[in-house]
Amino acid sequence: MRRREFITLIGGAASAWPLKTRAQQPAPPTIGFLGSPSADDPEASRRLTAFAHGLEELGWTDGHNVHLEVR
Repeated sequence: MRRREFITLIGGAASAWPLKTRAQQPAPPTIGFLGSPSADDPEASRRLTAFAHGLEELGWTDGHNVHLEVR
């Protein structure tokens, strides 16, 4: 077998072999929400709920296509 035929044979076999590649999934964007320092503040809870609801109206769902970081 000649060298050129051998390279053609190997190249053809390599291109015909099904290769599985795993692409790394991009991380969803993170939105930071800075609120009141008190976790017991009901007004801060209402603001966070309204913010999350507004994001959902725009098509952004926490844990699905966006990550909401609350601090």
